Amino acid sequence: MSRYLSLISALLLCLALPAAAETPSPEAMTTARNLVTTMGLADQYRALLPVILLSLKPVVTQDRPEIEQDYDSMAAMIANAYTPFYNQMIEQAATLYATNFTLDELRQLDNFYHQPVGQKLLRISQGLRQQTTQIGQDISRKATDELRARLTDALRQKGHKL
Repeated sequence: MSRYLSLISALLLCLALPAAAETPSPEAMTTARNLVTTMGLADQYRALLPVILLSLKPVVTQDRPEIEQDYDSMAAMIANAYTPFYNQMIEQAATLYATNFTLDELRQLDNFYHQPVGQKLLRISQGLRQQTTQIGQDISRKATDELRARLTDALRQKGHKL
């Protein structure tokens, strides 16, 4: 029985250790917040507010002009209400980076993105991502067609009717 309890205790201790190790240090969090800002994520999160307000406008105002005018004048007040959500996005993004990279790696990334080549990568990365995805889709379609033809041919040579 004591051996069984020792085994369970050791197992629970092992399960608890990774959770404690995943908590980033304050310095890692500060560096990660800087990285998130350098990468432009903070600007992207800030740019969500007008999109949110625009999508809410027809729902809230019900396309009534008298309500729309008041709605538009309340935008500044709503921006203040958005701040906690914005801060939460920054914090969670920073935590994501701080738990996936060491402090030294975070510093290296931040330094890289401050360089001209890092800034260029940030500017064109979305386009590159879309283009590389398209390359994968296009070539996969060609591969699928050719492989289907080869497999069909090989199966026919074995006497299968396809």
